Amino acid sequence: MKLSEIKKQLSTLENVAFVLPNGTYVPEHFHVTEVGLITKNFIDCGGKVRTETVVNFQLWDANDFEHRLKPTKLLDIIELSEKVLGIENNEIEVEYQAGTIGKYDLGFNGKEFTLINKLTACLAEDQCGIPQEKQKIKLSEIPGQNNSCTPGGGCC
Repeated sequence: MKLSEIKKQLSTLENVAFVLPNGTYVPEHFHVTEVGLITKNFIDCGGKVRTETVVNFQLWDANDFEHRLKPTKLLDIIELSEKVLGIENNEIEVEYQAGTIGKYDLGFNGKEFTLINKLTACLAEDQCGIPQEKQKIKLSEIPGQNNSCTPGGGCC
């Protein structure tokens, strides 16, 4: 989800809720402790230089159980971040600690924000020698074959 999309959704909500990939909710008394701009410069395993930029939201579960972050307050925080940090309409990455700090992509299910597990991947598969996934087919679907196997028929 891009920054413009969360702003659009926040303007229609009465409450802000985040759902973890396992279906549990980030406690409703969470804080957004950071909104930042993260630029990652790196070289992939094929030697190509790459740059990724994301808007980072850090969620924190504090012990102040009466705290509730309203959509207008989060919009204010986002708009201040855009102004002060020069944040543009980048994808959002969410950090939340549950055992260790997890990084998530952000989605929206129509009423609440969903944290989506991020996955690692090879960005230079053509350089790494990673074999293409073999196509799975049924022997019965191979053209020119009948569905019976007879001794000496060469199908086994």
